[in-house]
Amino acid sequence: MSGGLIFFVVLFYFGVLVLISSVTGKKNSGNMAFFLGNRQSPWYIVAFGMIGSSLSGVTFVSVPGMVGKFDMTYMQMVLGFLPGYAIIAFVLLPVYYKLNVTSIYTYLNRRIGKNAYKTGAGFFLLSRTIGAAARLYVAVLILQTYIFDAWKIPFIFTASGFLLMIWLYTYRSGVRTIVWTDLLQTLCLIIALIIIFWQVAKGLHLDFQGIVASVKESPHSRIFVFDDWHSPRHFLKQFISGMFVTVAMTGIDQEMMQKNLSCRSLSEAQKNVCTYSLFFIPVNLIFLCLGILLLNYASTNGISLPHLGDDVLPELISAGHFGSLAIIFFIIGIIAVTFAGADSALTGLTTSVCVDILKVAEYEEKKARKIRLYVHLSISLIFIGIMALFKAINDTSVIDAIYTIASYTYGPLLGLFAFGLLFKKSTRDKSVPYICILSPVLCFALNETLKATINYKLGYELLIINALFVIFGLLAFSRKKDLN
Repeated sequence: MSGGLIFFVVLFYFGVLVLISSVTGKKNSGNMAFFLGNRQSPWYIVAFGMIGSSLSGVTFVSVPGMVGKFDMTYMQMVLGFLPGYAIIAFVLLPVYYKLNVTSIYTYLNRRIGKNAYKTGAGFFLLSRTIGAAARLYVAVLILQTYIFDAWKIPFIFTASGFLLMIWLYTYRSGVRTIVWTDLLQTLCLIIALIIIFWQVAKGLHLDFQGIVASVKESPHSRIFVFDDWHSPRHFLKQFISGMFVTVAMTGIDQEMMQKNLSCRSLSEAQKNVCTYSLFFIPVNLIFLCLGILLLNYASTNGISLPHLGDDVLPELISAGHFGSLAIIFFIIGIIAVTFAGADSALTGLTTSVCVDILKVAEYEEKKARKIRLYVHLSISLIFIGIMALFKAINDTSVIDAIYTIASYTYGPLLGLFAFGLLFKKSTRDKSVPYICILSPVLCFALNETLKATINYKLGYELLIINALFVIFGLLAFSRKKDLN
């Protein structure tokens, strides 16, 4: 497959995004349009687009790649997403809409105090900046490896080029534009997934019944684990973790909630969340079935698979086993989830800095808009710097460590919101930053102790324990008088 043709596909795709941006932002470039889309986003458009923005380039290659090691047990976690989204729709969204917030961390200011507000926003900014840059780095690295290295283009230029593209179609109208570009990107993602799946099945000479039989008969078709409580893949651990991960990484994440808050009303926002939550089951099931077909294809044709599961799909497709069409749509799928995740992160971070830190609402519109543009550009440059650092280190274990650190930082956020919603007590606001910093430290110490004593490593349950430490800390510093 010609690198020039793939590059043309990338440019054409970007051109369509810029066209959408010019149409949606022509008369809507103010801060209200950027932050909340003027609260005029059709819920069904948001719902469909949220599928793509909730995935990432890492998910696109990791979910099929994990089948060889963990079978299809990831579906247990996916099932846990459903009650998590129910909590978001019927517990968190009513609070956000009642308070009419632009940044969801405003809730912490009104419920607990200024320090809680700044602490929550700070944890989000730290976690999302590093996490989003890491996910974008992995996706851009795939394109760099299979396209731009052959042209001797340095990684920093590739990374800068992609950030420039994202900045160009988001800087004007933010969420108002992203709601519609996410529609395109999710459509491209689903089409890419279906075509790649079909091409792999075609390579195995399977019809629909053959695909079902092949998946069913595979030793990797196991979904549920009930027999080993110590296993991190036990059903209850995966299901409960899926629920809490969804609440933490969507319900109390400014980036993910911003588009939900752009709907016209609470009822429409709730329909949006309930609708797109159902899509994750079939989409992830197809990803996992694709992983089984890839393993079967490699076994049938005597192909040695790479050691890392994340490399299975990219290597088999780039080697041309499934034809040029699969390569083109693999690139389109990677670009779609990369842009969908990065543009949302860039917009969410810009909103949080402007609203939570710089208080742009206190300025006149013209000055506030100017500040927003500077912040938007600055965060883009920070992304490029972090990606360049990852490339210089050139160690995938560092990326894994970054994701681990990010998982620690969502625990305090979950604890703050849970305390505010579940208890009517007030707490000493000045103690909040110390409690939220101490909690991840205690979790790290607990994890190391368990590994050293009983050889048990905490998995996703770490998020829940982290949140509980924060809740207990806030209760310990509670005032005797309850809130009215």
